Amino acid sequence: MKRNKRLTKRRMLLCEKRAFLEGAAVIIGLDEAGRGPLAGPVVAAAVVLKTSPLKRFNFPRFGERIDDSKKLLPRQREKAFSEISRKAVFGVGLRGHGFIDKKNIRVATLSAMKQAVERLVEEFCRLNRCEKKQIRKNVCVLVDGNMSPDLPYKTVPILKGDSKSLSIAAASIIAKVTRDRIMISYDKTFPQYGFSKHKGYGTKTHIDALKKNGPCAIHRKSFAPVKKK
Repeated sequence: MKRNKRLTKRRMLLCEKRAFLEGAAVIIGLDEAGRGPLAGPVVAAAVVLKTSPLKRFNFPRFGERIDDSKKLLPRQREKAFSEISRKAVFGVGLRGHGFIDKKNIRVATLSAMKQAVERLVEEFCRLNRCEKKQIRKNVCVLVDGNMSPDLPYKTVPILKGDSKSLSIAAASIIAKVTRDRIMISYDKTFPQYGFSKHKGYGTKTHIDALKKNGPCAIHRKSFAPVKKK
């Protein structure tokens, strides 16, 4: 069992190792949550697993499972979120339903991603007492999927990156848990929609609630199922 965990960790660090061998000293994982739902924000998270610039290839050990957030149960994500918060540095970006309706979900996602990286870099520099310009050439951002936000750093899109990169997997967990918590809080304001259960996705329960109550303040009015109601 332990051997399988070691092998999984090695496999999940191949993208980071490649970036390190190509000269990166600050390796950032970037992912988002909430592109598909009919309500609420899109949330992006950027994570650096090593809290100081890499001088040799080593990363902290995690007791919890760090993997694509969609593969984890809610309680596993919460535990992983807590451990990542203690052992890594992260930044979160968010674009709400209003921004999504005004621009579109792609623009909103890219904007949230950029915001997450900017906040992460600021915190990373604060912790290491350095300036952005000092680390700019040494930064590599590993992004899940085929989206590349406009960043002043080397950016590497990786299809299904949340299953291939430990840094991206950590970012997917931070983004997912953050967004889920936001939607659970909205459930208290709009209990008739059941946001705590479906988190704004277009489930039958959600569509039925839309038919009965119409859209509420946090629904994405530009999304077809909401428009029709």
